Amino acid sequence: MSRVKSGKVTHASHKKVIDAAKGYYGNRSRNFRTATQAVDKANQYATRDRKTRKRNFRALWIQRINAGCRAIDPTLTYSRFINALTVTGIEVDRKVLADLAVNEPEAFGAIVAKAQAALAA
Repeated sequence: MSRVKSGKVTHASHKKVIDAAKGYYGNRSRNFRTATQAVDKANQYATRDRKTRKRNFRALWIQRINAGCRAIDPTLTYSRFINALTVTGIEVDRKVLADLAVNEPEAFGAIVAKAQAALAA
């Protein structure tokens, strides 16, 4: 049986890992074995942090909505505002509400006014 050299395939797979590790410190970007470990760990972090990013953005939106509500009426909390939106039947998600609170305060103020009218009634 003849000998099979896997030079091309091995070189290609190693190059793929080394290219993924470009910019890493020291041998992590040059040595295949350590680069493999570094790239695997980086992929684990990337997978975990895709979930974390969603969490962080939701928290940011809530903080911005709360700040926008309190700028209009200091007694209006985020929780009471969201409850009033539910009672009123206004279905706007937190991302849009946060964007309105930051970039278009008059439109956000109109939504807050409708929510406060629902709370008063």
